[in-house]
Amino acid sequence: MGNYVARAEVDVSAPRRAVWTVLTSSGSHPEILMGAEVISDWRLGSRIVWRGEWEGKTFEDHGRVIELDDREEPWRIVLTHFSPLSGQPDVPENYHTLHFELEETPTGTHVTLDQDNNPTVEAAQHSRQNWETMLRGVKQVAER
Repeated sequence: MGNYVARAEVDVSAPRRAVWTVLTSSGSHPEILMGAEVISDWRLGSRIVWRGEWEGKTFEDHGRVIELDDREEPWRIVLTHFSPLSGQPDVPENYHTLHFELEETPTGTHVTLDQDNNPTVEAAQHSRQNWETMLRGVKQVAER
């Protein structure tokens, strides 16, 4: 079993702080994560829950905020993530780590998301596609 990384990226025509606000706000947006409701207070060590429905199945993914750099200009947040829909036991070795980095660009913000702990290349590609869809939603909301 491998540890393949899924990487998704998007350029957003909005300031870094606006993108950060979209990424770290609770509630739901239909454009992001299939409209999942996000519940967290977004502090270091805090629990985060993603609750919604996908392909007719309800889900409640969860994780924690394990790294946060939101000083003056926020740019990095790292979360753990577990989805019961994976069919895997809810144990730490089955969690993914999500690394979000926001880089200021001349036209807005470049967002990079890396997800580790994918067991195969195919699983990493599937995760990349899911995260690309989510980041397109973030872009859509942040650019309003």
